[in-house]
This record gives sequence, C-alpha cells and structure tokens, in this order.
Amino acid sequence: MMGDKEWYFNTVTGKVELGPQSPMAIRLGPYKTKEEAEKALDIAEERNKEWENQEREWKQWPKDAAN
Repeated sequence: MMGDKEWYFNTVTGKVELGPQSPMAIRLGPYKTKEEAEKALDIAEERNKEWENQEREWKQWPKDAAN
C-alpha cells in the first residue's frame, strides 16, 4: 500500500506523520519525504500565490486580448 510510505503534515499539531494517521480535513499531503512534509505550509503558501497570480491573469485575459 502506497499511503503508509508517504508523509503528511498535521495542521492541528504541526507535526509530520508517516502514513495517513490524522483525518483528511486536518492534514496536508501526501509528500514523498519527511523533509518535504516539514515544509508543507511553505509549499502551500507558494502554490496559493501561484494560483492567485494565474487567476488574476485569467480574469485580465479578455481585456488584454482586446488590445
């Protein structure tokens, strides 16, 4: 089973867990390594910024295309 060899970040405890131990609603992951899971909040923040930028660009698209 793949899930027990993946790492997760528990958003309530702030700890990294091997395998899906906590409820899905309070964990981030899966990650391939413990080190990657330890950086889960930084990774999520970076992804959120990327998505916000993409959304902003998408909302501007009709205006930009008309020029």
